[in-house]
Amino acid sequence: MLLAILLQAAASLTGFGAALGAGLAAIGAGIGIGKIGASAMEGIARQPEASGDIRMSMIIAAALIEGVALFAVVVCGFIL
Repeated sequence: MLLAILLQAAASLTGFGAALGAGLAAIGAGIGIGKIGASAMEGIARQPEASGDIRMSMIIAAALIEGVALFAVVVCGFIL
């Protein structure tokens, strides 16, 4: 009887945990991409001649962060 109650409680908390994980993944990705953009703009302001290299590195890093965030949200969606 106690085991059944614990399993029901765990099942109800699974949805909450998945939703919380998806939200944290989205927030983390937003913060990470914001920091990348700020650092890139600061680097371009210091060395305008390196703007092409900095911009390319920024886009690659932002795409990688976005990919990880999408993967985390999809995994949390499967848990739901």
